[in-house]
Amino acid sequence: MTDPLVVGVDGSGRSLRALVWAAHEAALRHCPLRIVHVLPPAHSYATTEEGRAWEAGDWDRGVITEATAIVREAHPDLEVTSALPSGTPAAVLLTEAEEARAVVLGTKGTGGFGTLFVGSVALQVVGHAPCPVVVVNHVTTGHSRVVVGTDGSAHSLAALAYAFEQAALRGAELRAVHAWSHPGPHAYVSAAQDAMAKERRQALEEWLAPLRERYPDVEVAERVPDEPPVTALARASDRADLLVVGSRGLGGFHGLALGSVSHHLLQFSQCPLAVVRPRT
Repeated sequence: MTDPLVVGVDGSGRSLRALVWAAHEAALRHCPLRIVHVLPPAHSYATTEEGRAWEAGDWDRGVITEATAIVREAHPDLEVTSALPSGTPAAVLLTEAEEARAVVLGTKGTGGFGTLFVGSVALQVVGHAPCPVVVVNHVTTGHSRVVVGTDGSAHSLAALAYAFEQAALRGAELRAVHAWSHPGPHAYVSAAQDAMAKERRQALEEWLAPLRERYPDVEVAERVPDEPPVTALARASDRADLLVVGSRGLGGFHGLALGSVSHHLLQFSQCPLAVVRPRT
């Protein structure tokens, strides 16, 4: 069976946006969609999914029923399954992520996903899931552009590969951003700084080269802005349908599950944000 795309729902408006985005993504990929609504840990007596569904209240079952109906109306040919597991949302979603193509979440909501916000469930899932995690806050369409941030780290190279795949699926332009900052005042431009900018652009071209060969139909625009990565990527996200970053880059400590750039972009991205780590 093809790995499903997993989406967490809780009946909130934000989770509805995540659901709509996930259904569209599953349809593009021709893969199953698995809709998950987490019951509180108190619902822990049943040992099967059927038993947990019976234990769930009318409201909980209604969340799943409504979400499934929305998806099937929009994508009648899409394979859709649902689940009502009990437990803590982060633990449940991390378990789901082990067999998922990707996990899609809203930034925060109510009920079982009431703490989906930076520093809580979303942060835990983004920081530890083995598959890509897409956090949907603002939904944008019509830009036909995927933006990816890269710095040459293993995580950002995985993000590049994911971004190329996304751009190919959507027939969209890929904007590759390698942001950097020189140590001196921005008003002062020296020959050494010009050389550094040229070196950064050459590095970006090298990182892109093998993926350009794999995806020859993807139009690629290269950007090497002289500004902090969070600033550059947050600005670029305002004109994109998807922003892709690695879970951490070259500047972080190796023991951290999530780097500062991806952490900040969970708050500042103006479009859905995909956080990617290398598959082990």
